[in-house]
Amino acid sequence: MRLRIHHETAYTYEVPATRAIQILRLTPRGHNGQFIVNWRIDVDRDCRLNSVTDAFGNSVHSFTVDGPLDSLTVTAVGEVETQETHGILSGQVERFPPSVFLRETPLTAPDEAIRTLALRVADGSGPNRLNILHNLMEAIRDNVAFETDRTDAGTSAIEAFSAGRGVCQDFSHIFIAATRHLGIPARYVGGYLFQPDAIEQEAGHAWAEALVDNLGWVGFDPTNGVSPTDAYVRVAVGLDGLGASPVRGTHYGGAGESLSVRIRVERTRQPAR
Repeated sequence: MRLRIHHETAYTYEVPATRAIQILRLTPRGHNGQFIVNWRIDVDRDCRLNSVTDAFGNSVHSFTVDGPLDSLTVTAVGEVETQETHGILSGQVERFPPSVFLRETPLTAPDEAIRTLALRVADGSGPNRLNILHNLMEAIRDNVAFETDRTDAGTSAIEAFSAGRGVCQDFSHIFIAATRHLGIPARYVGGYLFQPDAIEQEAGHAWAEALVDNLGWVGFDPTNGVSPTDAYVRVAVGLDGLGASPVRGTHYGGAGESLSVRIRVERTRQPAR
């Protein structure tokens, strides 16, 4: 399907800031299930966007703007054609050996409860790695409720699992923590999800990818209990949500910063071929 995405991130400052620096992971890359038709990033201030590819292969833009700034808005807009791959990722350059994705981070370290869940699921699933991962995804959904405003970007897998609630970032961190404990490489994925009944959204989506024998990297969305379909747009990967964050930055001077995010993901008609 062809999806059109509009992602707006707006900052306002009660006391104007003197400078702001932003790092953006807002540009998706192509692979065998995803073709970027067009994409652009706009900033409502005079600045130069610098473009690099980070260590994980993500397309990263950065900029610095000088104030005084009472507001700052970054907008990413584009169209992406997607195809159903049943969650299997192919046609993507891998820059690291799989062992890199066994590394724990503060956001994805497991505790005894997560380790116990992982081992229980593995013991009851047999030797097939794909079965283990699908069953683990379902077990996390059974133990964690989706609730907004209960966690934030700094909430760890341990904290979210202990509370029994969280958002897609938390579900993904718990899945990654459990998967790595089983010795299976796993990584965090940030992107977008087309939902016909929720075109307007307040945040992007997150899921995980794990390495499966004879298949390669396969996506798992523990929030929804499915592998990614053609409704998903893959943007950035990392060891955790911090490393794949769509927008990160800082400002100097000023006070009273507030942030609002507006995302629109809609299906569009493909032109006649």
